Amino acid sequence: MASRPDRQVPATLSFPSQAVHAGNESADTGPLRTPIVMANSYRLPADPSGLSWSGTDVPLYTRNSGTNQLGLQRKLAALEGGEDAVVLASGVAALHAVFFAHLRTGDHIVVSDVTYEATWRLFAEVLPERYGIDATFVDVSDLDAVRAALRPNTRLVHVETIANPTTKVTDVGAVASIAHDAGALLVVDATFTPPPLYRPLADGADLVVHSLTKYINGHGDAMGGAVIGSRELLAPVRSDAMVDVGGVISPFNAWLITRGSVTLPLRLRQQTASAEVVAAALERDHRVAYVAYPGLVSHPQHSLATRQFGGRGYGAMLAFAVRGDSDTQNAFVANLRVITSAVSLGHDESLIVHVGTEGPRVARYPEEFRTWGHLRFSVGLEDPEDLVADLTAALDETFG
Repeated sequence: MASRPDRQVPATLSFPSQAVHAGNESADTGPLRTPIVMANSYRLPADPSGLSWSGTDVPLYTRNSGTNQLGLQRKLAALEGGEDAVVLASGVAALHAVFFAHLRTGDHIVVSDVTYEATWRLFAEVLPERYGIDATFVDVSDLDAVRAALRPNTRLVHVETIANPTTKVTDVGAVASIAHDAGALLVVDATFTPPPLYRPLADGADLVVHSLTKYINGHGDAMGGAVIGSRELLAPVRSDAMVDVGGVISPFNAWLITRGSVTLPLRLRQQTASAEVVAAALERDHRVAYVAYPGLVSHPQHSLATRQFGGRGYGAMLAFAVRGDSDTQNAFVANLRVITSAVSLGHDESLIVHVGTEGPRVARYPEEFRTWGHLRFSVGLEDPEDLVADLTAALDETFG
């Protein structure tokens, strides 16, 4: 089928005008994939006077919405089982968007005492100091403690399905009931457990947040974040945090993440299966001080994880430490040859990072984390036997 331009560009245009307009045509050739639309503005109708300049339902201006953004939002809503989704520039932008849209000065929030560092800082420092929003950090595995932390002005309860970095598992259904009984919303960061591994909305969560940078993209080459839930709850996230604050995702990143998401179920299946093999091997090694992974029977919330994730796996994130001080942990990491020392997670390659025992968050970590520090390990797509061999060789070299 021949290309059919939307409008003809006059051949008589001067060179500067041709440089702007020539070749800028859309073709009705039926691409199988949504193409990258690297435009920050879209052509207006003949009479634009009735348009809302802050409208987000059709492409108008890319801060409001664009072709790749809209496509990714539809995909994420379908994958997570939500009515709608809003995609933003990063996972932290998505977290901030929820808090910015749904909290006001004088409000109170209950937050898991083990949580992502940016979330911790938002509620330990930034939002209380600048906006008068109070937070109570609580052990969300203790449901009585969650109930006791609620106040008349509690607006949100924020948890992670598997806590970063200790791997504590939240009973989402139980916490949702507690939050709703108090008239609060439950927000769940499900970055460690993307669909199809787990869908928190089905267990009562009101909003689900993902760092798309991690598993949903899966290739370590794009940043993005998403909030998924009902249209009603997403309306202020979209209009206030995305349009007016401007935390929008770029068209290219939206396209990359859409492309990466196609293989999400295949990648996740391999990564979770490999993580179980690797965690078991580490737990058997006497040179390893501890292993925290929900798939191990020794994990405090193993039974909960088995029930909640329904046999679909336990994720591919684990934490452990070798026996020794911080220098020993660093030496072990330096001796790895296959596993890469780098931050982030959910990539195709396995990533490890050594985190020490300092800082205010660490005081709330389990004793073994405070004693030994921890290595956060994101299991990738390599053969699990190669990963175990790499870990074993590094242990041999470290301990002589």
